[in-house]
Amino acid sequence: MTTASQARPPSVERVLSGARPRLNPGWRREAIVEVARGVVADERDRLAADPAAAPRDASELAAELLSRLDSLADPLGAGLVRTINASGVILHTNLGRAPWPRAAIEAATAAAAGYSMLEFDRERGRRGARFRAAEEHLLALTGAEEALVTNNNAAAVALAVGLAGGRGVVVSRGELVEIGGGVRIPEIVARAGGRLVEVGTTNKTRVDDYREPLESGEAVLVLRVHPSNFRQTGFVEAPEPGALADLAHTHGAIVVDDLGSGALVDTADYGLAHEPTPRESLAAGADLVTFSGDKLLGGPQAGLVVGRAELVARIRKDPLARATRPDKVTLAALSATLALYRAGRATTDIPVWRMLSASPTDLRKRAAAIVTALPVRTARVGVRVTALSSALGGGSLPGETIPSVGLVVEGRPPDPLLARLRTGDPPIVAHVQGEAVLLDLRTVDPADDERLAAALGRALELAR
Repeated sequence: MTTASQARPPSVERVLSGARPRLNPGWRREAIVEVARGVVADERDRLAADPAAAPRDASELAAELLSRLDSLADPLGAGLVRTINASGVILHTNLGRAPWPRAAIEAATAAAAGYSMLEFDRERGRRGARFRAAEEHLLALTGAEEALVTNNNAAAVALAVGLAGGRGVVVSRGELVEIGGGVRIPEIVARAGGRLVEVGTTNKTRVDDYREPLESGEAVLVLRVHPSNFRQTGFVEAPEPGALADLAHTHGAIVVDDLGSGALVDTADYGLAHEPTPRESLAAGADLVTFSGDKLLGGPQAGLVVGRAELVARIRKDPLARATRPDKVTLAALSATLALYRAGRATTDIPVWRMLSASPTDLRKRAAAIVTALPVRTARVGVRVTALSSALGGGSLPGETIPSVGLVVEGRPPDPLLARLRTGDPPIVAHVQGEAVLLDLRTVDPADDERLAAALGRALELAR
């Protein structure tokens, strides 16, 4: 006698039979059967967890199978979920850092959609140099002799440090930083085959501290690391870059500057502290400069090396350079992003700089319009426009903020509201201050204002 505790789901074949009229005959049976097995297994687990549950019939499971197949074939459903960043952190590492400019998205799409002359000489009809447009843009923007693109800045630093050839790499103790993911500069030096030579103290390092290891030949490479993700204040001192480069070059050593964020526009123009640029570092005597493509530069994840041609040529021949090189999509997107700088369109076309340049007046108008657009009048209770402070984030200019405007939601428990916003459609990432939920509009694309208003309205109605 069959009981509820003995309920069993339909067989995989019955589920497939129910779905077969709607299946594309060109789809591979093996792949469809695998998904069907997953549907049946999930149903079996559901029944085992709740013996009193009523089993679903074959037609219901067939509908579930078709739904899963549709989801797998949907590029948005199967990929990363598009999220509205209302946190006020422009380069939010956990949300993918810099949104790409439209030109980069279109270039990446074109590169991914078909074949391209990635490494092909059109004139001679045979293999040619790898796509060079991004590197040529870098030369024009930084004044460097040569450039190389890798898949991220950690790889760029490791390749540059590898020029020490297993000999000493001298670093100030105040610059032995930890970057994202728990990776530390001493570990990068070690993995690149270098031998770390520490000089100075945590808070004070002078040019003279580098003299002994350079004069003795203990160190053949000076690595300067920009402390992008923290700031020292008070009783601190750092060597003047030009003087340090002069000392290193006197003893035949290479100077590598790791700038991290890689600003190509003066951040001081936007009310922030000045961030060193690659051009400035090279002018101050650095032989190589490394920086990121997806932070202040505002493009895809990439590591960029610019500097002396002979040194970049040596890096290019390193076997690890091939292991860390980017693909055609990244190169196309990076090239398009850099071209916007050369065209003078960075602040209008690159989202990071467009966010930085947005005026509080414009943000206030948008915030007022969103409150008015909340779909239900009762949802507006406790929602008002407020002044806020945005941060750059992404390990750039720590402690620096710029005035912003957004929404404050009061009178509702903050944690449940934050959760409803995160799990809504679209997901919205806000933050809490005290008992209030804050949504900063500096980091929200104006094109998303209507979607934000609708999603916020739904979350607020649920919170009632």
